[in-house]
Amino acid sequence: MIRTSRSVAVAHDHNKAALSKGQKAFNSAIRQIEKRRKRLRAWESVTPVFQQQYVNELLPLEQKSSALQIRMVHCLDRAYDRLTKAERRKVALVIVDLAGDLIGEGDDEGEGLKAIYDKYSPTSYDSEVATEVGEMKFMFETVFGVDLGDDLDLSSPEDLLERAGAHFQQAQTEWDAQNAERDARRAKRKKSSRQQAAEARVQEQQSKINLSIREVYRKLASELHPDRETDPQERERKTQLMQRVNEAYQKNNLLQLLELQLELEHIDQHALNSMSEERLKHYNVVLKEQIRELDQEILHVESAFRHANGIDPFEPVSPDTVLRNLAGDLKALQLNIQTLEQDLLALEDLKNLKLWLKRCKLVSVAPDFDFMPV
Repeated sequence: MIRTSRSVAVAHDHNKAALSKGQKAFNSAIRQIEKRRKRLRAWESVTPVFQQQYVNELLPLEQKSSALQIRMVHCLDRAYDRLTKAERRKVALVIVDLAGDLIGEGDDEGEGLKAIYDKYSPTSYDSEVATEVGEMKFMFETVFGVDLGDDLDLSSPEDLLERAGAHFQQAQTEWDAQNAERDARRAKRKKSSRQQAAEARVQEQQSKINLSIREVYRKLASELHPDRETDPQERERKTQLMQRVNEAYQKNNLLQLLELQLELEHIDQHALNSMSEERLKHYNVVLKEQIRELDQEILHVESAFRHANGIDPFEPVSPDTVLRNLAGDLKALQLNIQTLEQDLLALEDLKNLKLWLKRCKLVSVAPDFDFMPV
């Protein structure tokens, strides 16, 4: 759960001309962290609302649209024998495009739609899938240099992706093992005095950073230790606060520790303004790491959101726009369903169907169903 707290920042001192470099970097890092926190809070707020509308409104409309398109396929199939040769060519194209997209939408209709597809398509649905899977297999083997074997089920793209994923995972494991072995060999080599000095500086810097965070933690822990409190209500309050302190310390969350200090009035604005450049330098390193971790968390949240809601992995998503985009999808689906219902009523009549086909151009994809009864 993302919490909101008093803002931690260095304020401008009127006795000084400007903030120091370290103070500016500190304030900039705080602003960046707050921006990312705000985005995560927005995702926490919008995700359950989106999912509720997605499940309760969008999915039923998509199912209704698919059912109407399946009825359209059967309607055109029934009328086929009563049409002229030219009209049949047009209807066949429409049926193939519609049925091809609908196969797999539902187990009950899948085989029936596949039979209709095969009836009007020059090649069977299964052979087309096998060709596509074979091409994907060839691409994977050529680009990534793997052998996916000759026993692959070419009727199942899912099996291809699963096997390719297993090969990639194995390759990653082997690559990690090779890297670990190489790093181990390097560690055994005698290091130059320059390398040893550089590593010592890094370790010293990290020790100072850890010490700076521990100092904040110890001050909070000393003040909040619940075992020292005799009042039951105050003990409960301190217990909850101490849980927050421990959680922040375990995550190396410096900003949250500083916010807790402000919240408990352990520090004030003067204390923030008076931090030494050395301490600011240590703090800024930790805050930059927090920014990177928040970026990773945002990436994970948004990737999971795309996956859960069937959104293209490369399509940008934002908590500020997903509900608006969903509303647009709902409206478009409702209009599509209304048009499909009108077309179904009209195309049941052979005269209307022939008129509609006369107005349609012979294309390789199904035309939009915008015909209205005459």
